[in-house]
Amino acid sequence: METIIKREFILEGLGCANCANKIETNCRKLDGVIDANINFISQNLVIQFQSEEKILEIIDEIKKIVKRIEPNVVIVANDIKTIKYEEKGHNHVHDQVEQGNNRDKVIAFSIGTVIFSIAVIFKLSYWVEFALFLISYLLIGGEVILIAIKNIFRGQLFDENFLMALATVGAFSIGQFPEGVGVMLFYQVGEFFQEAAVNKSRKSISALMDIRPDYANKKINDEIVKVDTDEVHIGDIIIVKPGEKVPLDGMVIEGKSLVDTAALTGESVPRQVVSGDDILAGCISKNGLLTIEVKKEFGESTLAKILDLVQNASSKKAPTENFITKFARYYTPIVVVSATILAIIPPLLIPGATFSQWIYRALVFLVVSCPCALVVSIPLGFFGGIGGASKNGILVKGGNYLEALNSVEVVIFDKTGTLTKGVFKVTEIQVESGISKDDLLEYAANAESNSNHPIALSILKAYGKDVSKENIKEVEEIAGKGIKAVVKGKHVLAGNSKLMDSEKISYNKVGNVGTVIYLAIDKKYAGSIIIADEIKEDSIEAIASLKAMGVKKIVMLTGDNSDIASNIGKILGVDEVYSELLPHEKVEKLERLQEEKSPKGKIVFVGDGINDAPVLARADVGIAMGGVGSDAAIEAADIVIMTDEPSKIAEAIVIAKKTKRIVMQNIIFALSVKAVILILAVFGISTMWEAVFGDVGVALIAVLNSMRAMKS
Repeated sequence: METIIKREFILEGLGCANCANKIETNCRKLDGVIDANINFISQNLVIQFQSEEKILEIIDEIKKIVKRIEPNVVIVANDIKTIKYEEKGHNHVHDQVEQGNNRDKVIAFSIGTVIFSIAVIFKLSYWVEFALFLISYLLIGGEVILIAIKNIFRGQLFDENFLMALATVGAFSIGQFPEGVGVMLFYQVGEFFQEAAVNKSRKSISALMDIRPDYANKKINDEIVKVDTDEVHIGDIIIVKPGEKVPLDGMVIEGKSLVDTAALTGESVPRQVVSGDDILAGCISKNGLLTIEVKKEFGESTLAKILDLVQNASSKKAPTENFITKFARYYTPIVVVSATILAIIPPLLIPGATFSQWIYRALVFLVVSCPCALVVSIPLGFFGGIGGASKNGILVKGGNYLEALNSVEVVIFDKTGTLTKGVFKVTEIQVESGISKDDLLEYAANAESNSNHPIALSILKAYGKDVSKENIKEVEEIAGKGIKAVVKGKHVLAGNSKLMDSEKISYNKVGNVGTVIYLAIDKKYAGSIIIADEIKEDSIEAIASLKAMGVKKIVMLTGDNSDIASNIGKILGVDEVYSELLPHEKVEKLERLQEEKSPKGKIVFVGDGINDAPVLARADVGIAMGGVGSDAAIEAADIVIMTDEPSKIAEAIVIAKKTKRIVMQNIIFALSVKAVILILAVFGISTMWEAVFGDVGVALIAVLNSMRAMKS
């Protein structure tokens, strides 16, 4: 089996979403490339290669594609050394060049605007007026014209530069000088604001993800040295001072502190760590000095995996994103062909119609035909939704999963570790006359003191005192039944009903609401201890919220016995309970439920991500109760709840619905405005001013609307 090789690149200066789609499409067609994905927001290009062979040749081809489509974009390999080099050297030079270019553009634009204003305000002779309009046009839109000409020679027709150049030159050719310059001016101002809005949203999303520690305080021979996180290895000792981020996963070996885990879990309440506790990269030490032994290199840490997941989430595009990409591919050429027909046919068929009149209407078509509003705002909306979810401790691995949450009909929960804590606890003690509850618990704790079984540990925890080994003799474990022991000279039996039956002891059978330990002292029944798995604090609220949202069916699957399962099911309010299931039987139940849902409905399975991997994989959306630091959960599921709270599932659906609502608003708004302008253009009502608003104005509004998706 061939190994897939993945390489990441940064496309510095990538500002056109339409061009990003073209680069992505062209890269996918290259021989030896399995897949290519561009994240327009983070400017990342991820390429999957079939093998090591010809990688350098393919990278050269990718560079040529980028240069052809976006000549000003610089492609840089996205690895740590390169990024450092970029930060120290190349980026500084690149920024200086950018600043110089921007300054020149602003000066030319300002002079052009002044000359345009003079030509509009004062009454001048035709040729002076024409000269002033032409000079102002070249100063304001010269760059657009140059890019359009270069793109024609590269075969890049139908981009916004070509369409805007064609429309404004067309306006000049029919004597509409003020409109030709004015439209270019409005377009450039709109482009500036649109770029500023996209950059602001990029920074906002980057800020959500700005949790990577910058350095580590490494202890070397009693000296503290500030080093890069990649220079710290397993077993090294690091120091974290108050206010600093924990740079790598490890174990606290000295000190105690309150730590802020909001970057990982979205939880605002700090938790205390002391010597012996595990701690994760990305936490912030609030008030104490911590000495930590490193357990994982940074690349393997939970934080690195979270960053990787969120930053690469856009490679799994939502169906709406894919639709818009395909739509944009056909939409522009269709509108351009329509514009050509509009310019030529009516003047030939309609009496009294002039070519200049219909060419103007056709030019309006050209200006409004750019699909940028959709191509920029839709991925931005989904990426904002994913970023907003991660801020709340919900990791979504792709826009496709976020969109799928809008159509959830059935939610299936695993029980242990998902709806319950997965921790056994003594919930009830029943005694016969002649013995107190404390005494019964003491006999049970003494008898179970040598066992490491979770049930024995829960009894010892409930007892809460030290057990004296001198009091315990003749301990015998009876497989599948329980324990015999002599405690303080008395013969104690502690175990299940089978032990009582085999020893012929008459006892009061307890209704099965958990695991029951029966006790007999000197062959006489003394009472029982009921041990149950605790229900999580917010499980009942989580089920109620999902039902309130319109989820049609909530099901619980468990390997536990039917009495316990049905009792917990009743408390929680789930619709169906299936118990005593093996892992493969859980998959079978899920497949049966798949047949019952509607064709567009989605099934969500929620499990702990470790032993539920087959079911997580089979569901439409697999959600893992990841818990902080559960690597297996992060790998297995489509969505990971970092706080282990079932109520976060309803929160994820709320975020998904809000994101979809914003995306649909942008689609309907952009297409409606463009359609109205196109229809009005046919009747000669809309001018190029409205058309430019239909392009850059709509794009700007759509981008600003998309940014709301981040505020979840």
